[in-house]
Amino acid sequence: MITILPLGLIALKSIAVYLFIILAIRIFGKKELSQLSIVDLVFILLISNSVQNAMVGDNTTLQGGLVAATGLFVANTILKFAFRKFPRFSVIAQGDKIILIHEGIVQQENLKSSSITREELEQAIREHGVKDVREVDLAILEVDGNISVLSKDYSHKTVKRNKKIQTAHNP
Repeated sequence: MITILPLGLIALKSIAVYLFIILAIRIFGKKELSQLSIVDLVFILLISNSVQNAMVGDNTTLQGGLVAATGLFVANTILKFAFRKFPRFSVIAQGDKIILIHEGIVQQENLKSSSITREELEQAIREHGVKDVREVDLAILEVDGNISVLSKDYSHKTVKRNKKIQTAHNP
């Protein structure tokens, strides 16, 4: 039978790994999270696999897995609460929005600091229905990793929405 101490240690190690990965993503930059490239997806899968043993060690029991998951859920809930309660902490931990295009001019330094290529930026504006960078009044890399685009024609305000999965309905 598993005692409380090893389970508590699993929870603490899981929270430590969670905070480390948040910090690492913050340091190494963010991209548009809603559309991961194959390289990003493989990276996330390998990171999750590489830190699993650091969280649960040799404990492969259901209890160990549930305690690790519970620790992650609790840490995530506390962190999101802290972001809402302390906006300055949110900016420090998550970063702030970054202007990528202003009045049709690409902000090269911001693009570089965001680790976004010109091609990725152009793809994002096309996804918003805008053909050319010069037609963009404002493009912003949001804190959540999405790119918001406003075109010069304000009647054509574009906001990228995540696609919802459509299911077939039987009559």
